[in-house]
Amino acid sequence: MQEDASGGGFAIVLDGLGWFFGNIAMAFVNFFTAIANPGLWLDWSDKQAVMRFVYYGGSVEFFFVCFTAFLVLTGVGMWRNAILWGVVRGLEGFANGLGRFFAWAGLLMVLQQIIIVFMQRIFTRPDISIGFGIPLQFDISWFGEELKLYNALVVCLCVTYTFVQGGHVRVDLVYSAVSHRTKRVIDMVGAMIFMMPAAVLTWMYGWYFLWRHLIVPKPSASDTLDRLLLKSRAMRWNVETIGFSPNGFNGYFLFKVLLCAYAALVFIHAIAFFYRSYLEWKEGEESAGKYLDRDTLGEGEEAYEGAH
Repeated sequence: MQEDASGGGFAIVLDGLGWFFGNIAMAFVNFFTAIANPGLWLDWSDKQAVMRFVYYGGSVEFFFVCFTAFLVLTGVGMWRNAILWGVVRGLEGFANGLGRFFAWAGLLMVLQQIIIVFMQRIFTRPDISIGFGIPLQFDISWFGEELKLYNALVVCLCVTYTFVQGGHVRVDLVYSAVSHRTKRVIDMVGAMIFMMPAAVLTWMYGWYFLWRHLIVPKPSASDTLDRLLLKSRAMRWNVETIGFSPNGFNGYFLFKVLLCAYAALVFIHAIAFFYRSYLEWKEGEESAGKYLDRDTLGEGEEAYEGAH
């Protein structure tokens, strides 16, 4: 009985390894097939293309394409560290550029709230009209609820910018007391077992959460590709436009889009953080903060806690 159990366990391990390496091998085929046939998943005039896009966006195949690309890039980068530094600088530059742009949504949120107060309390208007010719005109409650969108833009699209700038709240029990190389090991482990898995789980939840509010029949994470292709016969767009109040903001599907964007940004930046940590571990303490582009308050910024 013990031999049968051990033999069965060994067979399960072999099957698991075969599945894992088989998916890595197929990742190259899947990637080049998708590149060579963009109409199969990007031509949204074809309902089957929409369903393929939905399926592959949350599929095992897509995960292994990303994972295999990470493995290949890591292998090449360990041979040529300059390549990894280029990836780090590119991804951190993207995070900074995106975050610095969408951070202005905070100012728009404040200005719009001021306008709402003036229109309600001083001009006693029930609506706001913006623009010339054919203006954008909605009830004040619509603009009031839309303020949540600005807040979501800042949270979801500035998350990696804040990470690059060192602005996230951290609880430090051990980190500050250990050596430079130990810190980098902690950072690499954190990127691999916390940032990446959390981003993948958030993506999987957010992806199907988004599409269930865009099309019917509603797709499910358990649907196979063949089942979704069958559903495509009855597919139609059914974009969510229901607000919390009769005249309130009705673009809540945008929050689902931002949830997916948030997960993608965190996952991508986890790669950049892993590479930076590895390079700083390999090159030593003198490489700490190399090529790091952080905002500054200028001369005298050291007087302000958290400025750098």
